[in-house]
Amino acid sequence: MKYFFLVAFAHLSVVAATPTDEINRLAESLRPQLVTQRRDIHIHPELANRELRTARIVADKLRALGFDEVRTNVAHTGIVALIKGGKPGPVVAVRADLDALPINETIDVPYKSQTPGVKHACGHDVHTTIELGVAEVLSKMRAQLPGSVKFIFEPAEEGPPEGEEGGSRLLIKEGALENPRPLAIFGLHTTAEIQTGKIGVRAGGAQAAADTFEIIIHGKRAHPAFPNDGVDAVVVAAQCVNALHTIKSRRTAAFDPMILTIGTIKGGHLAEEVAASVTMTGTLRTFSESTRKDIKQMMRELLQGVCDGNKATFDLKITEETMVVYNDPKLVEETLPSLRRALGETNVIQAELRMGAEDFSFFQQVIPGVLFRLGSGNKAKGIVANQHTAEFDVDEECLVVGTKAMANTVFDFLERQPK
Repeated sequence: MKYFFLVAFAHLSVVAATPTDEINRLAESLRPQLVTQRRDIHIHPELANRELRTARIVADKLRALGFDEVRTNVAHTGIVALIKGGKPGPVVAVRADLDALPINETIDVPYKSQTPGVKHACGHDVHTTIELGVAEVLSKMRAQLPGSVKFIFEPAEEGPPEGEEGGSRLLIKEGALENPRPLAIFGLHTTAEIQTGKIGVRAGGAQAAADTFEIIIHGKRAHPAFPNDGVDAVVVAAQCVNALHTIKSRRTAAFDPMILTIGTIKGGHLAEEVAASVTMTGTLRTFSESTRKDIKQMMRELLQGVCDGNKATFDLKITEETMVVYNDPKLVEETLPSLRRALGETNVIQAELRMGAEDFSFFQQVIPGVLFRLGSGNKAKGIVANQHTAEFDVDEECLVVGTKAMANTVFDFLERQPK
């Protein structure tokens, strides 16, 4: 009789296991593998549109997991893969990015970059590793999967090399969101400000749109002993910098988020010369399309006014880099219970507005999407440096957390859809 009750209890325990339980168990079992994979990618970083080794690792892994389709060389080095579940249902997409940054690694860690001047300083090694972890978890639950999952591995998220196309726009152009078309897309991004173990999400506008710009001030060369014979482009440029920074302080509403930054100023050839030209580059970050449009007009007006007053001329070139990251509010609301079941109620928080940009936003222009902020910082371990710095690192505990969060999000999304 005792044996009977033990067997019956064990049987009930197996039956009672939920998809969340199974996903989390599988994610935990991958812990050593995820750390090894992330470190390997971190040691061998590759720049935009040149992610050949990383792409090969991803494609080989997906094929080994028995994916139904693995398309390579999409948008240069990108990968679009599909796994079909054992039950009928719709399609959902997940996205990770592959590229590193031209930043030299300065921290002394066992997985330090072996490529001088190149580093995974934005967590893309983490994103790729987590998406591979999700692929493995879902492949092991394939019979239960109610639909299909499209895995998109994006090259050149940080921007393609000059003269090349790349990133999400080229992926979309080359059909990454078609045949089949997903109902929604999910992604995540490491965040040093959020403690590992937690994940943040914000409905609606979550991250800024970004534009880059180049301004060339044209003056007139002259001898510095006779500055009145020329038009000093350096002086005009200085006035332009001051004028442009009044857009935030005097021309836009106080609670309308925007940042305008002049990042570089280059001009002149000799100390003994009035400079004939100065080139400035910078970025504009906004949360409203109307504000974005208005500020571009303000920039032209201010540059025109300053140059007219100094008998100079200017050229202004503005390049649209990203749109606002807009997390579909209905999709966020529906996803929150999945995250809370996966990670615990207190570990799912509202992310703050961020002025950082993300070209995940272009996917969201096509289909509803949500970009999560994955906690990767750990003050006790001294892991606090922000992205795009030489000191950036992550607490590797975030690898399992991210795998749990994304796998549960995707599975539950398919489960909710009408069959």
